[in-house]
Amino acid sequence: MLRRLAAQRFIELRQAFRQPHASRSLSTALNYHLDSPDNNPDLPWEFSEKNKEKAKEILSHYPSNYKQSAVIPLLDLAQQQHGGWLSVSAMNHVAKVIEVPPIRVYEVATFYSMFNRTKVGKYQLLVCGTTPCMIRGSRDIESALLSHLGVKRNEVTKDGLFSVGEMECMGSCVNAPMITVADYSNGSEGYTYNYYEDITPKRVVEIVEALRRGEKPPRGTQNAARTNSGPEGGNTTLLGEPKPPPCRDLDAC
Repeated sequence: MLRRLAAQRFIELRQAFRQPHASRSLSTALNYHLDSPDNNPDLPWEFSEKNKEKAKEILSHYPSNYKQSAVIPLLDLAQQQHGGWLSVSAMNHVAKVIEVPPIRVYEVATFYSMFNRTKVGKYQLLVCGTTPCMIRGSRDIESALLSHLGVKRNEVTKDGLFSVGEMECMGSCVNAPMITVADYSNGSEGYTYNYYEDITPKRVVEIVEALRRGEKPPRGTQNAARTNSGPEGGNTTLLGEPKPPPCRDLDAC
């Protein structure tokens, strides 16, 4: 009985993942690949002539018997060439360049969230989902984005401008909640990562609309009462120059 139920559940899951528009809103989006017309191992891919020279320069930084150490910068180069995301063919080519089995490259590409393995928008909106941001309302931020843009997590808007994803701690816990915007509007080779902190659901929608108009909203804290990561209203301690120690000549103390 249990075996039959387990087998049926497995079949249901397999069918769900085979749907052409299956949602990748769960963590499985990070660790599985489904062939598609624009992303399958039969599609030819290699570095451009310009990037072949860059790849040679990258490889020159490592001993010839440690080519695999170049996997991260080469994946980054491939992602820039491929419009901000890595196809399976691009990863296979990197594996060929550094002379390792493709699985070794997949392991790296699936571990680091800055490697995108599906198409992303010109503005990739990444919401921090770690504990401090979650306590401070990151789920409300994500809900506001998804509702306003009419997409699910990891989907791209019809106009190709925006996609929404999640990224783990980005080091701005003191200014939680926060998002980062991976800006590919100037091409994948000129992309930037911009932090927007102390975000509210209303403010995040305003930032989206500013980006849609081609504007560049001010980065950093969105709380006008704060300066960078300082407290609201300004400092209450350490208001002057710190006093020097009473005796700097340890032998004379």
